[in-house]
Order: sequence, then C-alpha cells, then structure tokens
Amino acid sequence: MKKKDIPYINREISWLSFNERVLQEAADKTTPLVERIKFLGIFSNNRDEFYRVRVATVRRLTKLGKKAMSVYGDDPKELLPKLQRRVIEQQNRFEGIYKEILVELEKYNIFIINEKQITKTQDLFIKEYFHAYVMPALFPVMVDETKPFPYMKDKSGYLYVKLTSDTEKKKIKYAIIEIPSIVTNRFVSLPIENESRYVILLDDIIRFCVNEIFEVFGYRSIESYNIKLTRDAELDIDNDVSKSMLEKISKGVKDRKKGLPVRFVYDAAMPADMLTYIMKRLGMDKKDNAIPGGRYHNFKDFINFPTLGQKKLMYNKPAPIEHKYLEGSTRTILKTVRERDILLHYPYHTFNHIITLLREASIDPSVISIKITLYRVADASRIANALLNAVKNGKKVTVLIELQARFDEENNIYWANKLQEEGAHVIYGVTGLKVHSKLFLITAKEGNKIIKCAHVGTGNFNEKTARIYTDLTLLTCNKLITDEVDKMFDFYVDNFKVGTFNHLSVAPFYMRSVFTGLLDKEIANAKAKKRAEVTLKMNSLIDKDMIYKLYEASQAGVKVTLIVRGACSLVTEVPGYSDNIKAYSIVDKYLEHARIFVFYNGGNEKIYISSADWMSRNLDSRSEVAVPIYDKEIRQQLKDIIAIQLSGNTKVRILDRKQENHYKKAKPGEKKVRVQDEIYNYLKKDKEDYLKTRKTKKLILEK
Repeated sequence: MKKKDIPYINREISWLSFNERVLQEAADKTTPLVERIKFLGIFSNNRDEFYRVRVATVRRLTKLGKKAMSVYGDDPKELLPKLQRRVIEQQNRFEGIYKEILVELEKYNIFIINEKQITKTQDLFIKEYFHAYVMPALFPVMVDETKPFPYMKDKSGYLYVKLTSDTEKKKIKYAIIEIPSIVTNRFVSLPIENESRYVILLDDIIRFCVNEIFEVFGYRSIESYNIKLTRDAELDIDNDVSKSMLEKISKGVKDRKKGLPVRFVYDAAMPADMLTYIMKRLGMDKKDNAIPGGRYHNFKDFINFPTLGQKKLMYNKPAPIEHKYLEGSTRTILKTVRERDILLHYPYHTFNHIITLLREASIDPSVISIKITLYRVADASRIANALLNAVKNGKKVTVLIELQARFDEENNIYWANKLQEEGAHVIYGVTGLKVHSKLFLITAKEGNKIIKCAHVGTGNFNEKTARIYTDLTLLTCNKLITDEVDKMFDFYVDNFKVGTFNHLSVAPFYMRSVFTGLLDKEIANAKAKKRAEVTLKMNSLIDKDMIYKLYEASQAGVKVTLIVRGACSLVTEVPGYSDNIKAYSIVDKYLEHARIFVFYNGGNEKIYISSADWMSRNLDSRSEVAVPIYDKEIRQQLKDIIAIQLSGNTKVRILDRKQENHYKKAKPGEKKVRVQDEIYNYLKKDKEDYLKTRKTKKLILEK
C-alpha cells in the first residue's frame, strides 16, 4: 500500500459535504422553524469562509502550474469548476428550503414580506423608520464609466440599482448602495395586524424607499438587485525585520480587506444587461466564480433572526449546570481542584466556573502568577478582565495572544494592547507556529510549598462560544501534568526551550509520533489476535499520513470508530482498506468541537482530550496539546459520553464512501437517542446522584 495511492477524498469536496449536513438541519422538519432559519445563516456563513479561505487558496495554487499537484495532490484548475458546480447545487437547494420555511411560518401567522407586499398601514411605518434609522446610514455611490468602479467591501451586501433620468428617459445610470446591516438591524418587525406578525428585511425597506434617495438628483429607480463580493482572506505578513509582529499583523489585516475577489454572488433574476455591465466593471469573467443566487445574500445575518416571542419555534436549550463538585462549595475552586481533577463539559456545564477560578486567582493572596494562551476571546471578555484585575492585584501575568487567529486578529490586537498597557507580560505568538493550545497555569505559594493548577482544554477561553460549542476542560493539580504545562510556557517565552514531555502529547514536536506509536501498538495487538480498538472524535480528519495509518490499522483487524464533525478525507467502505472502519458525524443544536482520542492499548486504555484535529497544520505547523486523562472517574465519564454519541440515532449521519450524509435511524422498537440531550441528562443525573448521596451522608453524620 503506497501512501500516494490510498483512497482519499479531497479536503474541499469533503468540507462541502459537511456544509451539506448543516443544510440538512435547515431542511429537517423536526428542527424548530426559527432554528431552521438560523441553520441557513450558519450554512451561508460557512460558505463565505469557504470561499474566503479555501477557494482563495486553490485559486492561488493554480499559479504554480504543474508544481501544484505535488504541493496539493489535486489539479486546482480541474477542482475549481467542480467546487462551483457543487456550490450552485447547494445554493439551489438553499433557495428551495428558504421558500418552504416562509410557507411554514405563515401557519404561525408570521410573514416575511418584501417591498411589493406592503399594506397602507405598513407604508407609513416603513417610511418613518427609513428616514429615522436607515437614510442616515446610507452612502450610495454612482457607477460611472469615467471613473474606477467603487470599492466593494468583503462580507457586505449591496443593492445594485438601475436608474433612469427624469428628463432624458433613455439615459441609464447605475448605483450601488451598501446595506448597513451592521449599523441597523437586518430584520425589522412591523406592527402586529390582525394577530399576525410581519417582518421585512432592511434590503426591502431600502428598495421601497430608493426613489427618495435619487429623485433629488433627477433619477428614478427602474430595478434593484442584491449583489455580494467575497475576497481572498489570506493574511500576507510583511517580512520587514524592523517591524514588530503586532505591526505586521495590523497591516496584514488592513490589506486583507482589499483582497482579490474570489466570488461574485448575484440575484439570478437580474437582467442580462445589468449582469454583463457589472461583471465587466469588476473585471471578472462570468465563469470566474460568479454564483447566481436568490433575492437576498449575506444570509449569515439570519443567525440572528428575531425569536418573535414564540418559544416553540426555538430549541429548548436548558440552562448550563454547575459541576457537582463545585455547586454550593464554600471553598475556592483552586482548593477543590487540589483534591481532585475536574472535567467540565460545555455547554452542559457553565463556563462561569472558569471565569470564577481566574477571578478568585486574581485576588487570592497565595497566588503569585497566572500564565495563559489566548486564541479567540469574546469582544467584552470577562477572561481578559480577570487577567487585568490580576495585574492590578500584583500578580505576575503572562499572556500569549495568538495574533494570527483568523478573523479574530483585530480583537486580539485590542486585548494585547490593553493587557500590555496594564503591565502584563504579553507574548505575540511563536515565530513560524500558530499557538492553538488552550492552556493556563495558576501558581500559588503556601509557606514553602508551591501549588500549580493547570487548565488543558479543547476550546477557546470565550464565554460566548462556550454556550454553543461542545468542548472539554480538564482542571488538575496533578504534578505530572502541571509541570509539563509549565514547560509549555517556558517554550512560549523562550522558543529554544522545547523540553521533553512524558505525559502531554505536544505538536509539532511529538504529537504525530505519539499517536502513530499508539496506532502501531493496536496494529501489533491485532496481528497477535488480541483485542485492538481505537475511537477518535475530532472536527477534521485530513492528514494523509494519519489516514494511511488508520487504513493500516483496519487491514490488521483493528476496530476503528470515527466521529468527525467536519471534513473527513478518509474513505469508508473500501474493501481492503477500510473494512474495519466506521465513521459518523453529529450536527445538531450545538457545534461539536471537542476532540477525544481513546486507544484500547491492550486493556490499559490511553485516553486523551486535545485542541488538535488530525490535519497537517495541527500536527506540523501549530503548537497543540493533548492531555492524558488519569483520573478514573473522568476516564469513565468520557467513555460513557463516547458511548452515548455512538448510540445516537437522531441528528447523526453515517459517513459513507460517497459522503451522501444518510441519517443513522432508530431501528423498529428502538428508543430514539438524541446525543446532545442525552449527554446533558447524563451529566445532570450524575450531579443529582452525587448531591443526594452527599446529603444522605451529612444526615447520617448529624445523627
């Protein structure tokens, strides 16, 4: 078996298959209606990023000619039209789902109307709203042959307007108007009429009142259509040694806003003359990633579609629970963690425990230092504010901020400056590596004794995403782990101090060899007719070498089970390669984001949680950490959670060789298992059982 010849699904094709699963959630009639609209928004946002990053990269590779094959593995020139065909197919399905949802909403007396459906009562309201809130935010630009075509922002939606002169009827002009959805809400709820609710999009309010913009200049609108441009989002970093990393990233972010166009989306109803004119002015060939779409673009705004006061149209997302060992505790979290390891599972557990731990550490007289890695933080980050408070309280605070966290660079630059101004030691990443690890280390001193508390997680220190991403956090004072987390921070401060690691699996230095070695053990055990099993949960499985090793394991008889949310380039159901591999994907109300790796290891199971997927970038070009789980109770809990995920028969897809995304369905008489609800119930019951036992013990002691 040669590595170059193994069955392998192109990463971009597989990613589109993942986004198809998101679209399935929008189409699923069991999904509440407003949530279906939000899934359309998620799908649209995903697709925008796909073009900004992945398609832009493939387009760049076309410039390499024949060399692209050796670098990328596929011919980018052949791939681009395949991707476009698939995107157009998905877009057509998207439009059909949206129309279907509109009809379904009407059954609940909810109507999303356009400018042609406005009643007399609504007419007055809309015009008043337009003049009060919309008109001041509009800056139309006339398109003229005598001057360059106006710059169109990436990610912004525009109305492309055809105008005629009041005095010279044959004189045609064009204009573009940016839809100010950042300044003004994209959705406007109109007054309730006859117990019916009406919503109109900002786009249609502008269309309805567009003549009020141009008539003072002697022009009237003939027609207007939505258009949108997506630009290359690659961050080009200056090599000028005289500039700091902060300056280079700041300049790169500014330059990215002017990246080359990679996709032009237009309303398919647009007349040919208007389309030809704007494509020519943009300098884009019609085949050059021009995507016909529907009446509206920038559907990502639909993620924030109004709830309209009807709970039944939304998912029931129960409030996060407190961890059983932390609820009602009269001690600090640090003291609790000194006694036992704690595993937090978001969004089922509250993220407030992490904020509380850092806040307590910021004022605890025994705490002398806090070290942390920040990749993506919330806009109004309570994590960052806890660190600022720690500095003010005299703690030594070291913060590694990854300035190259894609699309979060500006926010990270803001917090880097803020923390540095207050006196924190700020490290701007590691040269040549993205720091993607999710670590912090709190060091305290009690008398002559040094106590360390480490956090190793799968997700970002972000209280916003912790409500919608499923992630895991290990809190531990186990010296075997904390000493090695400290070594990681030594490396971040001094990149020559790589260190040796006997417990943490660290990329890019050891992680690949650690996991390859564990797979080799399973292969040896399978060949020796011993039980050999691997269960791997991650977001993406792309790395060709690791896929090769999984095929090798399957051929040896190792039972391989995969739970992959996103792109999966491994091909199941290929005789001679993947006979012993099963792969599943879960897409539901929360975004599956945790990575869990379980190796049977001859009965002495090795269980890890990690920030890393099995992609070349994670294993070879990023600083990543996988932490072994040593606590018996937590090991069992993770195995139980994996078992629940594998028992799921609702919202679970089977990843077959054609990536057709068939649902895994309940067998006749079998109980329906919805994974995310079951995990919440499992953790809630576990806490209730513990509190009940604790109460019983307390009563016995009191007697």
